This record gives sequence, C-alpha cells and structure tokens, in this order.
Amino acid sequence: MNAALARLTQLIPPPPEPRNTDWDTAEGQLGVVLPSDYKELIHTYGGSNWDDYLYLLEPGCPNDNYDLIEWEDQQTEALQGLWEFEKKPDELADTESRVTPWATTDNGECLYWLIRAGQDPDQWTVMVNEAGGDRWEHYSMNCTEFLVAALTGDVQSAVLSSRFPFDEHTFRQLVAV
Repeated sequence: MNAALARLTQLIPPPPEPRNTDWDTAEGQLGVVLPSDYKELIHTYGGSNWDDYLYLLEPGCPNDNYDLIEWEDQQTEALQGLWEFEKKPDELADTESRVTPWATTDNGECLYWLIRAGQDPDQWTVMVNEAGGDRWEHYSMNCTEFLVAALTGDVQSAVLSSRFPFDEHTFRQLVAV
C-alpha cells in the first residue's frame, strides 16, 4: 500500500470488501496503462463519493454515472470542442499532452490526470478544471496524494468548493441505481 493510501485509510476507513477491476480491459478501452496509486485506490475504495462532493470515477462502476471509461469518452469530446474557442492551459501546449478524468464533483468540476508523451503513468499529475469555465489548476502530485491533501486541507483550490472538505468526513461507495 502506498503512503498516501495508507494515510487515507487512517482518515476514512475503507469498505470491508475490496473492488476487483479488470484492469486489462479498462486500460485497453482507454488506450493507456493507469497509475498504480489509482488502481490501489479503486481496489480499496471503489467508485465513491467523498464529503458529499467529490466523486471518484471507476472503470465499470456499478453506478453508470461515474464510469471512468464513459467519462473519458465524454470529456475528450467536450474538451476538443471547448479548445476550438478557448485557449488550452499551458500544461497542454505540447500537442502530445492530454488529460483524462479520474474524478468529478457535484458542481461539475473535473479532476484529470495530466498525461505527457512517453511519461510513466506513475508520474502523471493532477489538473483541476472549473465547471463551465476556462480556469485550470495544476498540482504536482498523483491522484491519491491529491485526494488526501484535499481532504486534510493541505491543498487549497480556488476551483473546488469552499465547502470541501467537511470537518467530519463522509464517504460512500457508489452502487447501482
């Protein structure tokens, strides 16, 4: 277990049953190998809601609204349309760089991995985009480190809700609706 996940399990105990994901199929559909911290995070918590705000996306999530594969398809298309009218963030100036979502919020903000050509997935960092706007933030940490830092208040985002995180954390695993 990586250090960030170990800290997260101390903050919020995980569900008793780990999630088993067919990573070969998910990665084949996405066309990339996913970061090991994310795979551990999903195995431990699954697709989930944190502090009634942040939704961790999961490949094959029982709640179809938070399926990582579906979100990746939708966001890729939406961003291509957006960047016809708005400037890309500086981190995406290289035509071989791209983003792939790993979480969203109840307000519509989206959290992405910044993927650079030839970069090992375990080196991917986090980009946060405001809902319906062109404001982006970049964090030089992996998704599990970001989640822990956001929940502990070590990361102060101007994009994410000022009501996040709660003083007393809530967690629920996403299930079929």
